[in-house]
Amino acid sequence: MSTTDLTSLEPGQTATIVKLRAEVGLHQRLHALGFRPGQQVLMLRRAWLNGPLHVRLGTTEVMLRCQEAKGVYTAKAEQ
Repeated sequence: MSTTDLTSLEPGQTATIVKLRAEVGLHQRLHALGFRPGQQVLMLRRAWLNGPLHVRLGTTEVMLRCQEAKGVYTAKAEQ
């Protein structure tokens, strides 16, 4: 299984979070929002020009900057 960051997902794709790599404050905030290893994440939308990503974790929807999303490593679900 190969891992990539969250920015590589296209809208409609689902992946499983493998690990988070971020500074302590951001790591704690992402963890509080539900970004945990083993959690499924669905890419809903991508904004233009490296704008924010709109993702869903369970029933929570979150907008993330691309820079922050690059620290969320995922394994794509088999389709």
